[in-house]
Amino acid sequence: MLQKILIANRGEIAVRVIRAAREMGIATVAVYSELDRNALHVRLADEAYALGGQSAAESYLNTEAILDAIRQSGADAVHPGYGFFSENADFARAIIDLGVTWIGPPPEAIDEMGDKVSSRLAAERGGAPIVPGTTEFAQGPDEIRDFGNSNGWPVCIKAAFGGGGRGMKVVQSAAEVDDAMASAQREAKSFFGRDEVYVERYLTWPRHVEVQIVGDQQGDCVWVSTRDCSAQRRHQKLIEEAPAPGLPDGVEEAMGEAAVKAAKAVGYYNAGTVEFIYQDGEFFFLEMNTRLQVEHPVTEVITGIDLVEWQIRVAAGEPLPMTQEQVRARQDGHAIEIRINAEDPAGGKFLPSPGPITKLVAPDGFGVRFDSGYESGDEISQFYDNLVGKLIVWGKNRDVAIRRTIRALDELVVEGVATTIPADLAILRHDDFVAVEHSTKWVEQVLDLSGVGAGPVAPPADEDAEPLVERATTVEVNGKRFAVKMWVPETVGVAAAPAKAKKKRSGGAGGGATAGSGQVAVPMQGTIVKVLVEVGQAVTAGQGVVVLEAMKMENQINADKDGTIAEIKVSPGDTVGGGDVVVVID
Repeated sequence: MLQKILIANRGEIAVRVIRAAREMGIATVAVYSELDRNALHVRLADEAYALGGQSAAESYLNTEAILDAIRQSGADAVHPGYGFFSENADFARAIIDLGVTWIGPPPEAIDEMGDKVSSRLAAERGGAPIVPGTTEFAQGPDEIRDFGNSNGWPVCIKAAFGGGGRGMKVVQSAAEVDDAMASAQREAKSFFGRDEVYVERYLTWPRHVEVQIVGDQQGDCVWVSTRDCSAQRRHQKLIEEAPAPGLPDGVEEAMGEAAVKAAKAVGYYNAGTVEFIYQDGEFFFLEMNTRLQVEHPVTEVITGIDLVEWQIRVAAGEPLPMTQEQVRARQDGHAIEIRINAEDPAGGKFLPSPGPITKLVAPDGFGVRFDSGYESGDEISQFYDNLVGKLIVWGKNRDVAIRRTIRALDELVVEGVATTIPADLAILRHDDFVAVEHSTKWVEQVLDLSGVGAGPVAPPADEDAEPLVERATTVEVNGKRFAVKMWVPETVGVAAAPAKAKKKRSGGAGGGATAGSGQVAVPMQGTIVKVLVEVGQAVTAGQGVVVLEAMKMENQINADKDGTIAEIKVSPGDTVGGGDVVVVID
């Protein structure tokens, strides 16, 4: 069995792996960025190593820093979690080349299934029908326009490496292709480190149904459950449930068998998810996520199977502990997972809401589980994903699970940031959701969130608060000398290390601007990735002026009135705060 696992991730999934490993008697190693130096996963791990930097690219996507942490800690295994390097074959090979166990699929399978283009070909080999689309990377906007003109609009541009809706753009017409492709590539590069994209037909009213599979190194593979993930916004999931409800007889089994065949076609082992689009009794292979999914707990609670434990055991060379028949016999009841994201759902906009969590109280009771990487006092950073936590609820049937989930959401307290809880409740209480008549487009096209409030949000930052700075000193413990770094208020003198200057935010003064004032302000903290206008340019109300990235999502900030651009206060790469004025319109 493995002795020490380094988790190359952060937040909720790092906490999840640390807890599973601890229950198995395995030591754990956390890694952290400058912003995460006191995060929950760091506090829980047996050891923790600094990666440096703030953004994902500077820290959790810094291969050399992670490899150095592996060497220093002596870890004999690495769990990648999800996101970041979890579907990066080159990173997996680097781990294996160190002589360290990779808790994931073989790099060759990541290459083939992690690339959404070649995975479509593998699915065809396994007998799964695929959505019409390209089988090579898109070489430019003209190629996507040609596909749309031939197959009909809308089409979907998708990141070839990655998942979770990141780097995915729906394009309604040929005129939108250039901007959509550039945006998809920026998001893909930011989140997955690669910017290749491809295009496929966009179905009009589909459900998103996926299959959890686990394979071992002996060649066996089982499917554990289906999950429905159709309640989405911006192609990112809000609510997941297992098993997928409302499928005609035989469809669930057919999906499971197709998923196993697709996995075996590439020699897959460890945990993975095969995703399908379901519409009008037919299902089509969508993609395979070569990692553990965010929504894996709903599969766990209806089967009693710890998927992270299975991952660790399979990586250590053990065979699967159950046959397909035994796995199916374990299924009991229905489970629902609610992703609690730091977003303001008011008006259906789902604007990111970074900031400190002033109070977090998880619900409890029979059949209720809460997975989170945060506690009261922790902060949701604009540089990372905005998942506060996951509420997972079990019921003896779907109706009970829905009622119990509503009760648990009513008890859940998250203060300091806006969250998606009001939208989650609106979904659960809607007749369409109860009747399983929703689709992946239902939240954005049908669900009325005009009356949904933001809930409590973070108070304005104290501009006079003294910043923390890094200082170095040496200490002696039991006669052994250690060089240490400390983060202390700027006025505290510890050693002769120069204080770091507080970074000045770009943009104008905070506080926002009134509608139609011409003082165009950003609604949340983030980074400017593109300026869409020039000084002297005429604009109309609603026209985009800048693109803001916050929590790995791009948001277009629009003009609030007709007029002429008088001043542009930001440039690409600038960091801005909520309420900062970025463009002035006369």
